[in-house]
Amino acid sequence: MVVGTSAVKARRRHRLPCDPFFQAPGWTGGKNAGDKPLMPHRLPASSRRAILSATIASLLLTACGGGSPGAGPSPAPTPTPTPTPTSSQCTLRDRQLWAEAQIREWYLFPETLPASINPAQYATLDDFIDALTATARAQNKDRFFTFATSIAEEDAFITQGETAAFGVQLRYDSANRELTVLDAYEFAPALTAGIDRGARITAIGPSEQQLTPVADLFASGGSLAVADAFGPSAAGVTRAIRFAPVGQSERTVTITKAVFNIPPVSPRFGVSFRADTSGTVGYVNLRTFISSARAPLREAFDRFRSAAVDRVIIDFRYNGGGLVTVAEEMGDLMGRNRLPSDVFSFTRFRASKSAENETRLFRPLSQSIAPTGLAFITTEDSASASELVINSMLPYTQGNIHLVGSNTSGKPVGQIAIDRPACDDRLRIVAFATDNANRQGDYFNGLAPDFAARGGRTCAAQDIPSLQMGEPGESMTMRAMDALRPGGSCQSFVAAADQRIQSTTVVERTRPALLRARRPSAAQHEIPGLF
Repeated sequence: MVVGTSAVKARRRHRLPCDPFFQAPGWTGGKNAGDKPLMPHRLPASSRRAILSATIASLLLTACGGGSPGAGPSPAPTPTPTPTPTSSQCTLRDRQLWAEAQIREWYLFPETLPASINPAQYATLDDFIDALTATARAQNKDRFFTFATSIAEEDAFITQGETAAFGVQLRYDSANRELTVLDAYEFAPALTAGIDRGARITAIGPSEQQLTPVADLFASGGSLAVADAFGPSAAGVTRAIRFAPVGQSERTVTITKAVFNIPPVSPRFGVSFRADTSGTVGYVNLRTFISSARAPLREAFDRFRSAAVDRVIIDFRYNGGGLVTVAEEMGDLMGRNRLPSDVFSFTRFRASKSAENETRLFRPLSQSIAPTGLAFITTEDSASASELVINSMLPYTQGNIHLVGSNTSGKPVGQIAIDRPACDDRLRIVAFATDNANRQGDYFNGLAPDFAARGGRTCAAQDIPSLQMGEPGESMTMRAMDALRPGGSCQSFVAAADQRIQSTTVVERTRPALLRARRPSAAQHEIPGLF
């Protein structure tokens, strides 16, 4: 999870429209950002809450609407120009020392940091940060969750879902040397060219005359070679792609990466209703916890409330997280019958930063429902804010709350954001952990191992992309319907010891996994598999 950060201006924090994102206390923005701390001070509770972030990417809010089912594409905001780094502030050594100072002040696991480290031994800022957090990573606490990214890129993504890509989410199978489309985003080049969920990509190249079979790419360099074949995350990059749609023969198209906004709730399949012998079940699929998810989520739950739906399937299968504040609002939308004193989550920082600890209570909205049954569709790519929502609902839906699919990622911690605008550097630091109302957290091995003991149930289901997510016959949706049916049964799953993903690092998997870029863009940090 991540807490948001504001677009900080000249030595002052400011609240963006609709969503309170801030820098970490004690640091300024503007021309001399990060040069020296402000006088220590205590932020109000609303500001401290905005500092939280768990697999939720830091999201800035420029608008409150958009993304509702049936809506067309909203215009992409004008990108914020990346500042030209200055030699005095943005040398590699200067950036490394700045990052180290912030990590040593805020890191949730200070005891794991090396007593000393020589920046000169590391050729990039990323490598240096990885070295600082290596011990926590070895302990399964920070699997590359602490990283540096671009302020301009992340702001564009977290406010509107803006990214430059072909617009597909990809899964690779190195054993069978296959590449499959799991999701295709509306208003993006790939879907316009006919590439949709279930399609198998068989060759990639700079032109139709220079196609390289995907099987050959796997043979030459594994999944990294496949990811590299798609080119950088920049508008204007053109590739020829040969693919086979479900049940159809191969075809080849030439498409160009473009800037577009990813709808957090799909206007095609994001919200629907399913009937069984016991009544109606609501279904909502959330791709990512960004600011523009608020309006479509409220609209979805308003539809559920109007239809008197109290059993809901929430599809988080590829949701890597996002803003904590959006996760909290999603909890509110399931809190119609919650008392003013009911706790959604506890947030705790390291001992030296305990003044930032917070208790977040439910705040029911006019669209809120009172669920009697919840089925969360999850995979090992369901992380951070997704896990926060599930864990926070556990104490209130015991006996009828289900994990359907497979174990989750295991990220009970979140990041704060500290900006250095002069260098376009945003440092995401794991700085806090979250617990539910029963003080249950620390699910570094995913939610599944303790889910039954905490009042839930796991139901094994395989993700088969031959049908669209949410369709009646789609394997995971069908199993979720079975789980919510009174008296329904399912085969439980036990979390595998090797199910932990490595976040944004690239490791060759022995089973199908989301394709990961060598060095992910801001959007790819939050939506692994995005190309």
